Amino acid sequence: MKPPKRPERRARSWEQCRVDAVRKGLPERYRVMLDLGLGCGLRQGETFAFSPVDVRGDSVHVERQILQYRSQLYFGPPKGGKERDVPLAAALAMRLHSHQERLESVLVTLPWLDPEEPDLPREKRRTVTVPLLATTTRGGAINSSTWNTLTWKPALAKAGVIAHLPRPPLGQKATRIWEPSREHGFHILRHTYASVILGAGESIVSLARWLGHSDPAFTLRSYTHFMPQSGARGLSALEAWFTDLY
Repeated sequence: MKPPKRPERRARSWEQCRVDAVRKGLPERYRVMLDLGLGCGLRQGETFAFSPVDVRGDSVHVERQILQYRSQLYFGPPKGGKERDVPLAAALAMRLHSHQERLESVLVTLPWLDPEEPDLPREKRRTVTVPLLATTTRGGAINSSTWNTLTWKPALAKAGVIAHLPRPPLGQKATRIWEPSREHGFHILRHTYASVILGAGESIVSLARWLGHSDPAFTLRSYTHFMPQSGARGLSALEAWFTDLY
């Protein structure tokens, strides 16, 4: 007899007040990254690789991400190799424009990591130069591990989402500074995007396309609990059916 499967964790989302609190906890130069993650449902690497040239009218064309491979940073295609277009809200477009007025884009050159040539030496790969919207203070591409530790987690702590761990006894080295925060990683902005889109009544098919999912069924399994009044319409129909019998 097989033991029962562990139930899958439901994707969680943030309420607007928490989004606002975390945004305020970020350095000003990085707040636009939260805006992109929430407003377009971009993955973290896609956000790091975002360029103003990706804005095409009232949409964003997602065609690259920043990847870390063997401790080195690369540009590469989005997950699954699928480019996509995501609608751009006018309010988000204004935030992007405002950010550019304060901080100009910086040209960043990285090798291109082609999934079909994973073992090609770094020095033999073609390079790609992109004017990135957000970079390090030194004008370089952002390393996700460093950014998550030094920027994202402190913002979570300032917002009260996670807490500092107590200092270890004298003579012992601390292995962690913050309490575990996996469920509050940058990806939760993508989940929040999905919850807002579905809560407004948009279709799963549209959401799957905007998220870059190849299978809408996967999107449905991941986010069905975000759909408004899930099951309520069917229940109402049954109520009417049985009411008509009497």
